Amino acid sequence: MTYQEANNISIKDYLESLGILPVVDKLYYGMYHSPLRQDDTPSFKVDYGVNLWCDFGTGEGGSLIDLVMKQHECNAYGAISRLEQGYYSADTFSFQGKNITERNPAREERKRPASPVEIRSIQPLQNPALTNYLKSRGIAPEVATDYVQEMYYRVNGKPLFALAFKNNAGGYELRNPGYKGCTSPKDITRIQFAGKKNDACFVFEGFMDYLSFLTIRHKNSPAYPCIDWQDYIILNSTANVDKALYPLGEYEKIHCLLDNDEAGRKATQAILKEYGWRVRDASHLYSGHKDLNDYLCQKSSQPTERMQQPEKQTQSAKQPKQEEKNEQSPGEKRKRGRRL
Repeated sequence: MTYQEANNISIKDYLESLGILPVVDKLYYGMYHSPLRQDDTPSFKVDYGVNLWCDFGTGEGGSLIDLVMKQHECNAYGAISRLEQGYYSADTFSFQGKNITERNPAREERKRPASPVEIRSIQPLQNPALTNYLKSRGIAPEVATDYVQEMYYRVNGKPLFALAFKNNAGGYELRNPGYKGCTSPKDITRIQFAGKKNDACFVFEGFMDYLSFLTIRHKNSPAYPCIDWQDYIILNSTANVDKALYPLGEYEKIHCLLDNDEAGRKATQAILKEYGWRVRDASHLYSGHKDLNDYLCQKSSQPTERMQQPEKQTQSAKQPKQEEKNEQSPGEKRKRGRRL
């Protein structure tokens, strides 16, 4: 089973196979008691249109693979293996005896409910409510404007708006003070710079962490933030780590700045397993914090703390200084010191 095939399995059908039924079942979503923890009121939402889940009690969410990873404390490969056990034949899929006929994309397209997110317009970031939201997360709006837009959309006829961060497949990650979601299709976002061939790539879990990184760089070194010295991949979900492995093969240095939680560690381990010595886990730079944005939020009211870049954390006395010398011109060394 491929990664895409696994995530195409209906989360609703998967939960039903486990005997978990929605407490509230609408046309386009269902509210469940969480399969990941004990809750008194249904706080686990499954969006049928985009086939994603969100546990409002913990703030976590994602695809079916994310859910299986959480349930069984395994990585993406382990989750797919567990789902593969349901394949009893080439034309039948079964969860614990519940048979689901082979998927017919054309037929399913006709039967599938329309996506609950009806996009009305996308435009440059300027809404004060959204720029103030960025400020509340410690992120400088002027830094974010090159990377996020504002989307106006409707869900079940209700008009809404949110920050919109585009992925490589044309879908969007959506954020506002009361909503964390996305439009389909779900994918990674890869950021490269025209005319440059960088040998390093920084990997982030979500776009808020990426914008936090840019904000920190601009605060620490306004004249020389060195934003284009490396490329970037934003996973937009740890479930997308497999999609990032192929493009990461182009880089000699891979710095993982993922969340300090189990999902973040497993995603980092998956990249380490693939590329070994080329990978550096940089999450220790914000140890004691859930993620890079949490670090920024707690530090934003304090004097700017300079975070050294991953190379300097594990360096011996000689080699890192030599690397730094090779990468910088003599006149820029002090101004362009490499830090997070």
